[in-house]
Amino acid sequence: MNKYNSLFHENRYVAYICRKNIKMAQINENYLKLQAGYLFPEIGRRVREFQKENPHADVIKMGIGDVTLPLTPTVIQAFHEGVEEMSKAGTFKGYGPEQGYAFLREAISMNEYINRGADIHADEIFVSDGSKCDTGNMLEIFGQDNIIAIQDPVYPVYVDASVMAGRTGKYTKSGYYDGLVYMPCSAENGFIPEIPKKKVDIVFLCFPNNPTGSTVSKQELKNWVDYALKNKTIILFDAAYESYISDPDLPHTIYEIEGAKEVAIEFRSFSKTAGFTGTRCAYTVIPKNLMAYTSDGAGMALHPLWFRRHTTKFNGVSYPVQKAAAATFTAEGKKEVKATISYYMNNARILRESLDKMGFRVFGGQNAPYVWVNSGRNISSWDLFDKLLHEAYVVGTPGSGFGPSGEGYFRFSSFATHENVVKAMDRLKNLKW
Repeated sequence: MNKYNSLFHENRYVAYICRKNIKMAQINENYLKLQAGYLFPEIGRRVREFQKENPHADVIKMGIGDVTLPLTPTVIQAFHEGVEEMSKAGTFKGYGPEQGYAFLREAISMNEYINRGADIHADEIFVSDGSKCDTGNMLEIFGQDNIIAIQDPVYPVYVDASVMAGRTGKYTKSGYYDGLVYMPCSAENGFIPEIPKKKVDIVFLCFPNNPTGSTVSKQELKNWVDYALKNKTIILFDAAYESYISDPDLPHTIYEIEGAKEVAIEFRSFSKTAGFTGTRCAYTVIPKNLMAYTSDGAGMALHPLWFRRHTTKFNGVSYPVQKAAAATFTAEGKKEVKATISYYMNNARILRESLDKMGFRVFGGQNAPYVWVNSGRNISSWDLFDKLLHEAYVVGTPGSGFGPSGEGYFRFSSFATHENVVKAMDRLKNLKW
């Protein structure tokens, strides 16, 4: 054994002794199971590198689902009023109620639920700074041994948050984690997942869907609620894009389905409906009669568990932001939000029609702000991303970033400006394949 090998083994022995005898701060090794970077930062990294090398390129971004229209006049006025109140001793607000101010929760209850025949009350609503945060944090109130089912492709937060919490098992060569139940969504099943043949304890559903833009009928949603009632399953229902539904036959909330209050938690957001991506406001509904169970089978209401978690780890959304959010439910606020949604849905129409004429297989974009496409040219999602970026200066989202079943697909967001949507489609017409 030469001196270098001897030194190597000596150092390994010293390290071994140190581990045995000295307590160390240890990391959460579940983070090491995460694959590459989170999808959207990786997109950002590639775009930054391209722009650094091509500083004069006019890059059009239709990847991340960030809005482009400013806050509407009614919202801005309420915002200013809230800030003005903070400047005077008689109306100043300090810490507010962690669950949200009553005026906002009551407006949500009446306009989004009661008026639709869904019996959801203000004290079942939790105001937060984003649905992304709530969907990622919700698993904290559930036990580690729950079996989780996830749509594939899917919004990455559901999977990554499950990985971070140590609920997924190992990552496999197939692109899946062996501890999750995946529900493939394809063109063949209309991007609506089939109900699992095996029993699952928690299922993430997102409709209108991100990324595929698919929607679910009342009957299809009822099938899920019936399954959950039978199997004591909890549905985590992400309805962040429900305001984009124009078809009167489609449900806007899972609570339109009988029995859903016994099995479902719903997540909503002001981000895409009213442009609050930068000001941050959302809410989560946990009905008071929603139950899960202890290890010995005793029923336990989830509302007080989330209330404790929410009030322990969160100090509430700022007063001016909540006042601005409440303004979206006034008569003028509703008109303005409707106009904003119409603007983005017109963008979606242009995307659908243009991409269809170019020979893409096109899905979504009718009751959702996302257009989901397959190039039909046997090119991988990330290769298509690079081709569009480098040859057309257009950014979208590679479908494989949402899960293995997204390979070969690509997502376009309609949240760009109208001018950029038209310009981007003109550029894509001239691509050489």
